[in-house]
Amino acid sequence: MSYIGKEDEVQQRPYWRWSKVDFLPEESFQNWNTYLSALSQIYSRFNDRLLSRSDDANEITQLRKQSENDMKRCLTWWDLTWFGFGSVIGAGIFVLTGQEAHHHAGPAIVLSYVASGISAMLSVFCYTEFAVEIPVAGGSFAYLRIELGDFVAFITAGNILLESIVGGAAVARAWTSYFACLLNRQPDSLRIPKGNYLLDPIAVAVLAIAATIAMISTKKTSQLNWIAIALNTLVILLVLIAGFAHASTSNLTPFLPHGAKGIFQAAAIVYFAYGGFDSIATMA
Repeated sequence: MSYIGKEDEVQQRPYWRWSKVDFLPEESFQNWNTYLSALSQIYSRFNDRLLSRSDDANEITQLRKQSENDMKRCLTWWDLTWFGFGSVIGAGIFVLTGQEAHHHAGPAIVLSYVASGISAMLSVFCYTEFAVEIPVAGGSFAYLRIELGDFVAFITAGNILLESIVGGAAVARAWTSYFACLLNRQPDSLRIPKGNYLLDPIAVAVLAIAATIAMISTKKTSQLNWIAIALNTLVILLVLIAGFAHASTSNLTPFLPHGAKGIFQAAAIVYFAYGGFDSIATMA
């Protein structure tokens, strides 16, 4: 289904533009007089943003035309399925499983994953509802602009950005630890001490490379994701085979060393492993 007729098609313009209008498009920034006038209207503008709401026509039609570059759907259900695997199989499942089994849940860590998985599934249902109701890029942000207004949508957008930053940083730092262990060194041996902190240039490089690949092509990123997940799945299978070969039922006792409290404490932490599912649902 198309929401924009041929007469209203989005005019394609290059992404890389370096004029003042591209960075400061609002009329308030045209000159000092308009800027000072805008400052005098802060209260009324804030009150307008606090109470105003968008509508379906604005989100689906007007904002798409303003973006100047229409987004084309290039991913299939197959791509999204593998993106879902990719969001789980990584730092969360490799690092947090052993950590929470040791500190909180014990062998009942399997129940912690069940609890966090159900919670993640409910979150996915919410994001899917957003995407179905407002089928444009924006997901929960666009949905909340219509239902609860600009101010709530602004807070939500800030939380989404914070989630992406924290999640990306955690995965990149975990990558450095994995690489150090692969070289038979301590996890922090490749980081640079700086006062009370450890600088991680490898994590910065990993993030830069990943961001560059993602910007080049969404479809190619998906294909690279298939390869990475296939390798990760192979590693997990090898770990499972080796683990079962040397498993002992005595390690399952006590099954609940810290009771139900330990299960849900671990579930709150391992939920981090499912952190990418909300964005996958939005991409659909």
